[in-house]
Amino acid sequence: MKFQLNSRDLGNIDKINDSSKLFAILVGIMGKLRSPDGCIWDREQNHKTIKRNLIEETYEAVESIENDDYEGLKEELGDLLLQIVFHSQIASENKKFNISEVMRSIIKKLVRR
Repeated sequence: MKFQLNSRDLGNIDKINDSSKLFAILVGIMGKLRSPDGCIWDREQNHKTIKRNLIEETYEAVESIENDDYEGLKEELGDLLLQIVFHSQIASENKKFNISEVMRSIIKKLVRR
């Protein structure tokens, strides 16, 4: 999934209600962070170095559910989504799979059930 970051969109992020556009922006940001002129820390990460984040964010989402904290849950689900996009970006760079394949896989799984 290719997406060109548009500073106008980023400046108006609160006005965008199209979830596919917001998702494309998120994927584009992760691609930028992992690019040669992106964030050094993000570029250095691999599946193993960030696997703990996936677990931590899951526990934080569960805690928000247990506390009926919907603002917290919204934030933690966003953090989980970031982890999915991050792992998918790493996999894509390693030519294993990409975010579209992840989404296609879950859609097919849901249809089979």
